[in-house]
Amino acid sequence: MSSSHTPYDNDEDDEPVMLDADEAAEEITSEGDAAMDSGDSGDEGDEGEDQIMEEFQLQNDSLAHFDLFTDSIFCIAQHPIVQNLVAVGGSEGEDLGGIGYLFDSTPADTPVLPASYQADPSERAERRGLPALSTLTGHTDSINALAFTLPAGAALLSGGLDGKLQAWIPSNASSPLGAWKLLASAREVDEINWLAVCPHPTHPNTIALGASDGSVWVYTIDPSSADDALQIVQSYFIHTSSCTAGAWSADGKLLATVSDEGSLYVWDPFGEAAAAGVTATGSSSQAIVALTATDQRFAVAGGLFSVAIAPSGAFVVCGGAGGAIKVVGLPKLAAGAGAKAARGKAAKGGAAGSSQAGVILADLNAQSDGVETLAFAAPPSTLFAAGSVDGSIALFDSAYRFATRRMIKEAHEEFSVVKVEFERADARMLVSVGMDGVLRRWNTQGGTAVANSGFVGEWRGHRGEGEGGGILGFVMSDRGRVVTAGDDGVALVFEVDR
Repeated sequence: MSSSHTPYDNDEDDEPVMLDADEAAEEITSEGDAAMDSGDSGDEGDEGEDQIMEEFQLQNDSLAHFDLFTDSIFCIAQHPIVQNLVAVGGSEGEDLGGIGYLFDSTPADTPVLPASYQADPSERAERRGLPALSTLTGHTDSINALAFTLPAGAALLSGGLDGKLQAWIPSNASSPLGAWKLLASAREVDEINWLAVCPHPTHPNTIALGASDGSVWVYTIDPSSADDALQIVQSYFIHTSSCTAGAWSADGKLLATVSDEGSLYVWDPFGEAAAAGVTATGSSSQAIVALTATDQRFAVAGGLFSVAIAPSGAFVVCGGAGGAIKVVGLPKLAAGAGAKAARGKAAKGGAAGSSQAGVILADLNAQSDGVETLAFAAPPSTLFAAGSVDGSIALFDSAYRFATRRMIKEAHEEFSVVKVEFERADARMLVSVGMDGVLRRWNTQGGTAVANSGFVGEWRGHRGEGEGGGILGFVMSDRGRVVTAGDDGVALVFEVDR
């Protein structure tokens, strides 16, 4: 018996190899087709049968992104004139120091297509990240504070957990959308917690910083002087614990700072309050307002974490642990007619006159956990917003004895609200971000979309909800563009007014 398809071996003579009769008669039985899955047959237990494929829905509403970080982005700043120029700072990784970048947040008009697109039009194009214009180096620990100076953004300041303050200026002064170079650096403290830009019209390029040792420093930057670029204006050493936040008045004359030991001090860095006859109050000979936890009416167990001064300059608001908010009167200083008119309107709702400087005007407690962020709407609105670790946003009205106008209990579900800010172009609109990784927009004067919260919309793209992400800050342009700084190491660009 021979085969119709004769096999050959590799011998050079290529003679056919014949099958033996017993080999030809052998039958090979099939045990059936094997199941085409990646699991085991189940003979080894039920584990293979119980495996469930988990599906993840990824949503990215951003128009552009910046992704050169290998670790978290802790802070973000926006140039006051060229608003598409954004600075971001953070960490290169554990024990690897700090890093920062400047980039143009303008989204590209068209996506970048892969080289194979013409051969396979169905292939999806991956969006290219925005390039860096300049890199901020020299910090041996994370950069956790950034600020462009006012009024024209002549310098960028970076503050780090290494205690170093660095000043940067454009390599070409007429072209900020280019490389920036290090002008000068200073180190007076162990860790810098925050930077705040002074808006005083006759004291340009001035900033304040708060440190982990409780000290407060005010610097003026001279971009034209490499030898004496960082000039100390004032330094204060009265806080006995970490200085957690600071804020300037709208006219730049007063600086308010708080600490995690529960103290509030309002400083007069340029001596204008003293020139107007305002003297120091409380326990400090330096501060024109001084309140500490030794005053039981002001005491907040757990300390204070946020501070903001009303646009009128009539009072300061402090947020702290357990949802506590203290409203304290400020002295009136000489000002122009516009500022006086704004203060007059606020005064109808209990704002401070000269006799109410240092007086506790209100003690609010609408939220259940720490108040991490505070923001005022621009006049003529009299609202201010408070964002809490409990995920809520509370809106208060200073014109009606600081009444609670709206309580958005689950603004960011159970995740911390990191920052709230009113839009400059429309004082009714409030933008918030949280550790859930979501950017949200609210109408503070109406809207019933979600339980009368005023919810307008949300934008996603960051990891969050315990997935190693969240948004740690944002900046917002006058045109409705928001750039976020993610704990996931990515900055995203959104349009929120579309």
